[in-house]
Amino acid sequence: MRLILIRHGQTPSNVEHFLDTAVPGPGLTELGLAQAAALPDALAGEPIDGVFASNLVRTQLTAGPLAAALGLPVEVRDGLREVSAGDLEMRNDRDAIVAYLKTIYSWVRGDLDVRMPGGPDGRETFDRFDAVIDELRASGLSNPVIVSHGAMIRAWSTARAANTPPDFIVENALSNTGVAVMESVDGDGDGDGGGDCERGSTGERGSWKLLTWMGEAVGGRDLRDHGEDGPAGEDVQL
Repeated sequence: MRLILIRHGQTPSNVEHFLDTAVPGPGLTELGLAQAAALPDALAGEPIDGVFASNLVRTQLTAGPLAAALGLPVEVRDGLREVSAGDLEMRNDRDAIVAYLKTIYSWVRGDLDVRMPGGPDGRETFDRFDAVIDELRASGLSNPVIVSHGAMIRAWSTARAANTPPDFIVENALSNTGVAVMESVDGDGDGDGGGDCERGSTGERGSWKLLTWMGEAVGGRDLRDHGEDGPAGEDVQL
């Protein structure tokens, strides 16, 4: 199975650099709506067989134009939501942003017991995302789109892909409507992901291969919002 993971379009909180992770969250800015509208053309030719979004408004608004163009519903899954900021919610100071990202970086390095201040630990966070991916695999989908969030996509992709070192999350930003394409690894080495990595469950490192990382907004230079895309997608050096 191939996964097309897309970060939502720009929100007002992104522009102000707030750690805004709670449900239902804000809608999209005018630029964010334009970014969402560009997705059908940007993904034209992809054999997409499902469109999924988190339970936050911004992902559903981003997924809407693509789903409408494909004649598919936007299917909402709570487990695709952003990494909770806990007690750091709605802060935009550097100390809070560094604490948020440092916690997530710890999870990617394997220390899943570290807890977000006033929030979940890494195991809880990855488990609920993994559960959705397991559902999609079990349903027989081959090329679904998942519209999720900057920190969640960066962390999960880095943690689950066989070909991404832990520092990948630090060195690779993901702007609004940036895209990551993942492929499941076939244990026989001649199927989905091929390669020489043993297939594991979704919740194991090496069960996926990162095929493509497009950190900028898809759809053209006019849709880029670097510097106004919020802290969840940034490559803050700690």
